[in-house]
Amino acid sequence: MSHISCQQLVELVTSYLDGSLDPESTQLFEEHLAVCPGCETYVEQFRVTIARLGEVPVGSLSDDAQRRLLEAFRDLPR
Repeated sequence: MSHISCQQLVELVTSYLDGSLDPESTQLFEEHLAVCPGCETYVEQFRVTIARLGEVPVGSLSDDAQRRLLEAFRDLPR
């Protein structure tokens, strides 16, 4: 792979931010960010969201909120 698309970047953003991308993918990701202001903004917004939300303690969520979150994320690829 010699480049990544905006869609691929969106799919890889969490792996990039948590440092789990392989070196080649990281380089391609960063090369894309360098030439795509829209994706650069997207990644920055993602960083801000993570920083502001941090971690939500499970015990602070109602049973209904926990159930809805589990349903929403149940089918996501791991």
